Amino acid sequence: MSVRIDGEKSGEVPERSRVVRRILRGPRPEAVPALIARACLLVGFLDIAGGVFPRFRHSRMHRIAEVLPGSLGPFAAALSLSAGVLLLLLAHGLRRRKRRAWRAAVMLLPAGAVAEYVYRHSVIGMLISVALLLPLLRHRSEFAALPDPRSRWRALANFVLMGAGSLGLGLVIVSAHPHRMVGDPSLSDRIQHVLYGMSGFEGPVDYTGNTSWTVGFSLGALGLLTAITTIYLALRPEHPAARLTEEDEARLRALLYKHGGRDSLGHFALRRDKAVVFSPSGKAAVTYRVVSGVMLASGDPIGDVEAWPGAIERFMDEARAHSWTPAVMGCSETGGEVWTRETGLDALELGDEAVVDVADFSLSGRAMRNVRQMVKRIERAGYETRVRRIRDLGEGELERIRRAAEDWRGTDSERGFSMALGRIGDAADGDCLIATAHRIDGAARSASGRAAAAGRADDETGPYGDLKAVLHFVPWGTDGISLDLMRRDRSADPGMNELLIVAALQAAPKFGITRVSLNFAMFRSALARGEKIGAGPVLRAWRGLLVFLSRWFQIESLYKFNAKFQPRWEPRFVVYASSRDLPRIGLAAMQAEGFVNLALPRFLRRTARAPRPCVHGLAERGVADRGMGAASRA
Repeated sequence: MSVRIDGEKSGEVPERSRVVRRILRGPRPEAVPALIARACLLVGFLDIAGGVFPRFRHSRMHRIAEVLPGSLGPFAAALSLSAGVLLLLLAHGLRRRKRRAWRAAVMLLPAGAVAEYVYRHSVIGMLISVALLLPLLRHRSEFAALPDPRSRWRALANFVLMGAGSLGLGLVIVSAHPHRMVGDPSLSDRIQHVLYGMSGFEGPVDYTGNTSWTVGFSLGALGLLTAITTIYLALRPEHPAARLTEEDEARLRALLYKHGGRDSLGHFALRRDKAVVFSPSGKAAVTYRVVSGVMLASGDPIGDVEAWPGAIERFMDEARAHSWTPAVMGCSETGGEVWTRETGLDALELGDEAVVDVADFSLSGRAMRNVRQMVKRIERAGYETRVRRIRDLGEGELERIRRAAEDWRGTDSERGFSMALGRIGDAADGDCLIATAHRIDGAARSASGRAAAAGRADDETGPYGDLKAVLHFVPWGTDGISLDLMRRDRSADPGMNELLIVAALQAAPKFGITRVSLNFAMFRSALARGEKIGAGPVLRAWRGLLVFLSRWFQIESLYKFNAKFQPRWEPRFVVYASSRDLPRIGLAAMQAEGFVNLALPRFLRRTARAPRPCVHGLAERGVADRGMGAASRA
């Protein structure tokens, strides 16, 4: 028995020694940025609490917080508040391993240590600053991320967000001294006091004792902090987001010429507001855009499948260099397999793409009765369709179509990223197909009238002549097309989209087209399985939530619209690094697709501007305007 006990004790010694060595060795290098960021967050919140709440400054917790970096100088509350806000801002950059955030921390921490000792003779506070500084210096190689793309809009966003946050924090400061407040000022008086105080003036709220000085200096510090950060962001040199250069576009077109038939979304890689990384061999490429720190790719890599791993590796290297979160929206099953195998990322099914095989399409049969009746009714109402290549249209008609598509847009901002080209009628896109619907009066229905209608002037029946709806398709290899844009006149009869899709499918054989990619239906499988008999309670609840969300995002209506044409469904996936990144990726995707937009209203934008991206987001590809929802439900 004694031998067994000795053995247990002897086994405990190495275990304890390993724990001690682990503690002395410190955290793993890759964990240092997150730990330092958490320390900054903790210190920042404590500093803000110490600067805002008078009771906190006299609490036992504040005695602990006093030894932390932050509350320095004779105006402790104001300085503590400023330091806390700066630390919160700095923590985000440290977590993302940004080199500039590391430099700022390395400069601020020694200054904080000296100030702790000079102003309060606090050796403990000085040691804590040094304790935070040492791991930063030791693991400086972990903070090597390059800056994000930036522009002057960042200064405006900072002014709005910092101003709103300072206003809310200022209201808390003004209201945190109820026993020393003179009278009972209203909410408007307090807001006015905050705005005056942030501008350096005295407001209508008064206090007894020295509280007025404390509140005044605190509000002034918030205003000064907002002004300084905004001025810095406005005056620093721009680092614009990458754009597709002419050379990059030429290389991508060469890859699409050889391998464009593999992915229906391949042509959308030619959007000129995307950047691109090529494989070392140049035989494959990945296009992307950076949104809110997320490096967002779309569709499959372009080019030879055997060269995809090289392009994916370059993509991941770029993400690591800038500490961006990598993500892929709308890749195919093959693309998802390659992405997950080469990077260790995870994949989640996002929805299904509707693909119609032209040889199998027909308006006959009971399943197509609703579409057939709608098309016949619209044709009897005096509409006719034309399906042509972009290269076959005159410049005057192209310009009229561009202006109509711009004015018929149903949202104030353009929508589209992963499944939109962003332009109509470019000289380099001559292979694109365009289908138009025209309202022809009785006198113009003869053969001569239709011939004259093609070149009709704008003042015939309206600003765009007889044009009532537009569908734009991009090439999908040599024998396919992929739907890019759908726009229609709001005064036109319902069913314009069905009419033009049928017209494009019927005209496809003469252009050598055998397959047509239509809209993307988000969560299509859940909607389809959830309405069948035998569906479980979880699946029914999930479908119910999707139906509820369809009031705003047209999830169910778009699926039903696609199903009218009896397509085959091709699954599409989102690829991500970690499940905790999904909310951030979702927000970035909504920003890229145009559902979340911080741009100025349309009437305030410059009239002279570069071509803007067209409609179709990942969740609403093909939904050109809010009118389409009504048309598809009709």
